[in-house]
Amino acid sequence: MMGWVMLAVVTVLAAGLLVALRVPRLLWTTAGAALVLGCAGYAAQGRPGLGEAKPRPQARSIETAPDLIALRTAMWGKFTVESQYEVAFDALMRVGDARSAVKLAIGGVTKYPDSAELWTDLGSGFVTHDGSLSPPARFAFDRAITLAPQHPAPRFFRGLGHVQSGQLAEARADWVQALTLTPANAPYRAGIEERLAVLDQFIAMAAQAQAQIQAEQR
Repeated sequence: MMGWVMLAVVTVLAAGLLVALRVPRLLWTTAGAALVLGCAGYAAQGRPGLGEAKPRPQARSIETAPDLIALRTAMWGKFTVESQYEVAFDALMRVGDARSAVKLAIGGVTKYPDSAELWTDLGSGFVTHDGSLSPPARFAFDRAITLAPQHPAPRFFRGLGHVQSGQLAEARADWVQALTLTPANAPYRAGIEERLAVLDQFIAMAAQAQAQIQAEQR
């Protein structure tokens, strides 16, 4: 019983943290991923007789969040060759047609195979379509990183894919690396820093909750 109380406290603190920081909608999704994982983990450990539940893909409206699109534009720049694809890509994502968005991105990288921006979009599309950072998504992000090893965007969006897959430690590693590659005066640096700070808060809270669970089981 005490464990569930602690979990409720963590949830309330998390919501308060998000409000206090006035973070964009992206971080609400990050928060949800962390809390859902924590709740699922406790439920599995707190009820030994409960059968294992297979994860189901969640809605990925995060892909069309205005703040995320603005961040992407700040990273890559406006009026690029890729912009014409991204307008249609975002529109398809907005209506939930990830399959068509992926096809569009594949068409983009076929025409512009050296575009790290379009390979990054393809990776994000696959994450939404597959419900996780699937092998095709990893391949697309890896290709983008190979093409633009010093650009923060491919690593940032791969980190976002890790968040959406519940892999918070891996997400942090990507976001730290993206921040390292970001110039000190870049207008989008604060956006990465805010997301990383909130992610660190949730990782810390998850660790505290796990420690409490282990203490109760002794």
